[in-house]
Amino acid sequence: LEQLARQAQLNENTLKKGFKQEFGMTVFDYLLDHRLEQARQMLERETMQIAEVMGAVGLKNRSYFAAAFRKKFGQNPKQYQQQFSQN
Repeated sequence: LEQLARQAQLNENTLKKGFKQEFGMTVFDYLLDHRLEQARQMLERETMQIAEVMGAVGLKNRSYFAAAFRKKFGQNPKQYQQQFSQN
């Protein structure tokens, strides 16, 4: 965040406020949402293990990942992956 603020020539608080005003979410919520979307796509099209998907999108805590995934997509990552492996 500090590096992004420097590149935009803003202080961090201004960047955070402007980002939330423009996108309706915090920078960190936006990043998590992006990571979860990437994970969803990987679970649909690849045969990676869930731990590998987590690592690929930059998340390390399995329970945090599962809870965030379930909140966004309505089911845990394993359930989501299984519906595509059966087709």
